[in-house]
Amino acid sequence: MPIGSRFHYKTPEEIEIIRKNCLLVSETLAEVARHIKPGITGLKLDTIAETFIRDHGAEPAFKGYPGSISDFPASLCISFNEVIVHGIPDQREVKEGDILSVDCGVKMNGYFGDAAFTFAVGQIKPEELDLLVTTRECLDLAIGQAIAGNRLGDIGFAVQHHAEAEHEYGVIREMVGHGIGKKLHEPPEVPNYGKRGRARFCMKD
Repeated sequence: MPIGSRFHYKTPEEIEIIRKNCLLVSETLAEVARHIKPGITGLKLDTIAETFIRDHGAEPAFKGYPGSISDFPASLCISFNEVIVHGIPDQREVKEGDILSVDCGVKMNGYFGDAAFTFAVGQIKPEELDLLVTTRECLDLAIGQAIAGNRLGDIGFAVQHHAEAEHEYGVIREMVGHGIGKKLHEPPEVPNYGKRGRARFCMKD
């Protein structure tokens, strides 16, 4: 995505609204976490999340979000195990040993908040736990590179190097992180790979 005019630099007041919205997202994920256990369905977790969001004066950001096939039908994205992202909650029941990625978004006061968290249900395999730990380390390293003077390539490199060079995992190149504000998805797009010092990225790098 080109760097420049399509960026909207937020004011401190806008950042504070977004911060509060993201706090509500975190609180919603914490509420959902209280109910994640074997036997509960994705639809039930979705209902819990929507009720919590609306009770706190916000709207679910994902519900009705326009897509290429149809508008998104739920308040959460719930992705089981090997599903990377954007799973749709249904009657599937959570089982012992499942890994759930739960993505949540809210809209309030004209701005969005958005975040995801991955939950391990009960005991998981050691290699699965190692993957989760490494993924969290990648996130922390990426955040550490999000400082004034750095480029998007520095952030992507931190993720890619830790995952691939240090732990022999792969990274997903087809999905990116993104900015947020008055829209749910705003520039910049932040990939999971990159080269130090580069402001832009190419899917063929």
